[in-house]
Order: sequence, then C-alpha cells, then structure tokens
Amino acid sequence: MVPVANLLAFSVAALVIIVVPGPGVLFAIGRALALGRRAALLSVLGHAAGVFVSLLLVAVGLGALLTASALALTLVKFVGALYLIYLGIQAIRDRKSLRAAMSEPARQDTRVIRQGLIVGLTNPKAIIFFSAVLPHFIDPAAGAYVLQLLILGGVFLAIALVSDSAWALGAAAARNWFARSPRRLEAVGATGGAMIVGLGASVALSGAAK
Repeated sequence: MVPVANLLAFSVAALVIIVVPGPGVLFAIGRALALGRRAALLSVLGHAAGVFVSLLLVAVGLGALLTASALALTLVKFVGALYLIYLGIQAIRDRKSLRAAMSEPARQDTRVIRQGLIVGLTNPKAIIFFSAVLPHFIDPAAGAYVLQLLILGGVFLAIALVSDSAWALGAAAARNWFARSPRRLEAVGATGGAMIVGLGASVALSGAAK
C-alpha cells in the first residue's frame, strides 16, 4: 500500500499538472465544440481508458522500454499527432452536418469512445509521466511496486477524468448557445476541429500531451 504521505504529495503534484489547461484539456474542449456534450464526455472517458492501458504497459515494463528508445517514443508521438490532425480535419469537414448529428448521438458513441481511446493510448507524455515520475512516490518497503504504481496511476486518472469532464461540460454549455443558429454552429464546429488540428501539430512538434 502507498504510504499516506506519499499519496497526498502525489495527489497535489498530479492536481497541479492536470488542472492547468494543457493539450488534454484542449482535446476535451475541441471535442465539446465540434461534437457536443455527450460526445465530449465519451471522448474524455475513452481518453482515460487509453491512458489507463498506457499505465498497465508501464507497470509491466514497456513504458521504460519506450522511454529508453528515442525512435519508439518518437513513433508513438507522431502516430498520435497524425491521428489528432485527422480527427480535427474530419470535424471541420463535417461541420455542416452537426445539427443532424445532435439529434442522433447514440449512433456515434462507440466510434467516439474508440477515437478517444486511441488518442490516450498514443499519448507519449503519459508514458513518460508514469515511467519517470510515479516511481519517485513509491516506497519499496511499503509493498509490491506494481500495486503502488497502479494505485498512484489510478489517482492521477481519477483527477484527470474529473478535470477534463468539467472543461468539456463548460465548452459544451457554450456550444449549446451557438447551436441556436446553424451558421454559428458550423463556425463553432470548425473552431473545435481547428483546435484539435492545432493540438496534433503541437504534439508532433513537442510531444507535449497530457
């Protein structure tokens, strides 16, 4: 079990990292503006699931391998960046059909969750954070290393899930006002798509994704 002092210190550090708006927040906001509240929350959920898979990979040692291999990490970074750019372009192209999509949200639920999962899974910063930062808060004398790693990672994901959901809900509320006008809705959908394209470009250049 993780010592209470370590758990509290890690929670504070994770909160500071997560709450400050970053690429993960921009992804949630972009999805909210492009697709609405339901899709944004499902995207946040899918993203968290993808990051959780990354945590499991780190727990079994693959995270350390990717961190040690500059080529492998760069490959993961660019795959994720290209996928984000693809999603953003798709949102811009589909902006004129947003009003129809708002009345039939259930049809795209699985696709939206899957897209969020892929974005979370190809998140290079998550791999680096879990493999390079989490170990500093683990006490070898307190129990199994893997268990402590999973507990701390779970705390990080829980905080991220709440924070990203709050940002998504706020953006979706603003989108509802724009939805009263087809032209405004098209504009906000294009803006959301452009944000996601920009996020993909920034990940490609810096690898900075929450």
